Amino acid sequence: MLCAFAFMVAFAVVLAKLTLEPSPASEALTHTNLRPGSTLRAYLDQPELRDAVRQIGGNLLLGVPFGILVPVVAPQTRGVVRVLLLTATVMLLVEFAQGALVTGRAFDIDDVILNTTGALIGYLLLGRRLSRAVHAREPRSS
Repeated sequence: MLCAFAFMVAFAVVLAKLTLEPSPASEALTHTNLRPGSTLRAYLDQPELRDAVRQIGGNLLLGVPFGILVPVVAPQTRGVVRVLLLTATVMLLVEFAQGALVTGRAFDIDDVILNTTGALIGYLLLGRRLSRAVHAREPRSS
């Protein structure tokens, strides 16, 4: 549990560095996206597949640690719906902060969707089993 907490703190630092660091050079290129799928289509329409994979894959990977670590650190959040709701809430807050406070960054609903999908993948692949191993349920007494 302590190890999972340490990883969660490290992940929070990485998340803040990746998402809340100003990017003044990108200021003219950023725009708010409230239409689900809009940015995804733009990524996929890029001539370089590598750029699309980097953008989409990076956002998916950013959510994976939530799906793995949240149910271990906070067992009351165990369950696919709870993990997804918590991840979506945290990522919405990050996107709001980006759009409101950070130069060269903007709110993008597609980032929230991709991050939350990444959390689902992490939860299904490892988070559920890891949480059950760390927080074994006690047998019911008759």
